[in-house]
Amino acid sequence: MIQSRVVLLSRILSNSLRSKGVQNQPIRRAHAEWNYRQGPPDSSHPAYVRYGAPVVAGLMWWWVLWHLWHEPEHITGEFPEPDPRLWTDKELGIPDDMEDE
Repeated sequence: MIQSRVVLLSRILSNSLRSKGVQNQPIRRAHAEWNYRQGPPDSSHPAYVRYGAPVVAGLMWWWVLWHLWHEPEHITGEFPEPDPRLWTDKELGIPDDMEDE
């Protein structure tokens, strides 16, 4: 067990000493180009995606804010919060002082 870990650790160390550091070259894959520490290419998405995404996001935020304004019960709850000052000792389960005597 320990021997296999030592072999693995030695391989990792030898590979790291041989490497030249971080390389900022784009990696080409079969489906798309992926850039490390660089911005995406200018024409990375079609025009309908570049202009449609903000429209869809705007509609989503309009929907959320409209319903928060007109139906705040989704966040605050549907029922009024009870006033604990109006509760009696019996409702709270507190025994009377006279029962101890």
